[in-house]
Amino acid sequence: MKWLPGGRSDNLEDRRGESGGAGFGGGGGGGRRIGIGGVVILIALSVIFKKDFVSGALGLSDTANPGGVATGAPSRSSAIQDPAEEKMVQFMSFVLDSAQADWRQLVPSYHNAKLVLFRQAVSSACGVAEAASGPFYCPGDEKVYLDLSFFDQLDRQFGAPGDFAQAYVLAHEIGHHVQNILGTEAKLRDAQSQNPRLKNQLSVAMELQADCYAGVWGYHASRVGQLEAGDVNEGLAAAAAVGDDRLQKLGSGRVNPETFTHGSSADRTRWFRRGFDSGDMNQCDTFAAMR
Repeated sequence: MKWLPGGRSDNLEDRRGESGGAGFGGGGGGGRRIGIGGVVILIALSVIFKKDFVSGALGLSDTANPGGVATGAPSRSSAIQDPAEEKMVQFMSFVLDSAQADWRQLVPSYHNAKLVLFRQAVSSACGVAEAASGPFYCPGDEKVYLDLSFFDQLDRQFGAPGDFAQAYVLAHEIGHHVQNILGTEAKLRDAQSQNPRLKNQLSVAMELQADCYAGVWGYHASRVGQLEAGDVNEGLAAAAAVGDDRLQKLGSGRVNPETFTHGSSADRTRWFRRGFDSGDMNQCDTFAAMR
């Protein structure tokens, strides 16, 4: 992407020098969310260390990370002194401000989300989350939470390198903020409560819509000359890397579409591409597509 380093967004909270708070659960509304890349890292860790990281991160085990406290977190000063990481912080700031400027034009009721950078574990209104949960958006406090180490995993282990792949991840989470503002998040939770058997199907529609919204931002970024050759392919590769079918095949060697929560690689790339090609959020009605 074309961008100029040198600044941090006013909507950035740097909490990389802090440890996670105590206990899961938290207040403030909004359930705990495993983010776009959460299952990627959970499966990888489970395979490598032959230990169930999935249950703990999903809140299914009371014994995972007792107290939810991170250990060994580097100081804030050491994090900021890393020039490579500081450049990434500034890039995330650029993408955040770019995406939110576009959404303020597209959605009259839009107001900015915050981006929280953390290491290892973090407290949110949705509870305490570990880095293994991946990037996530918490509707309870309207913040996106991101451990920058996720991008190393996305690149090295899952073959989705590039700055636009990173931008796609953040744009997807901002897409969830748009859904929260428009009331889609609340409607989804109500529908899942009323129709438990459709819970996964509705979750897939929610995630695919966020992919489409990420594509809408990409369209507008392209129109103002922020994209370079190959950027779209990087975004498509990132979307495919976190498809449920790819992750299930990696984890167990089998694919079970009935348990999908985020959508297949093909669906995720298709909806991102639809948003990118049209630049029209009205083309992102994934819920109508499931009927």
